[in-house]
Amino acid sequence: MPKLTNISPKKLIKILETLGFQLDHSTGSHFILYNKEKERRAVVPYHKKELPKGTLTSILREAGVTREDLKNLTNRTSHKN
Repeated sequence: MPKLTNISPKKLIKILETLGFQLDHSTGSHFILYNKEKERRAVVPYHKKELPKGTLTSILREAGVTREDLKNLTNRTSHKN
């Protein structure tokens, strides 16, 4: 299992959007994204700091995204910039 890299909430939201998630609504500093096809949601706290590893793991679990998927998508999105 690959190690989790530090990731900002903004970058995680972009990755989730490439997987078909769309912003459903926001509550305070939390963005709630929803994927209609998978019928899954992901709640991302939107702060300036990078996400703690435990929080990131929890978000990935509720979104149905594996660490391997995250690693591949992180590499793909970083090459676009």
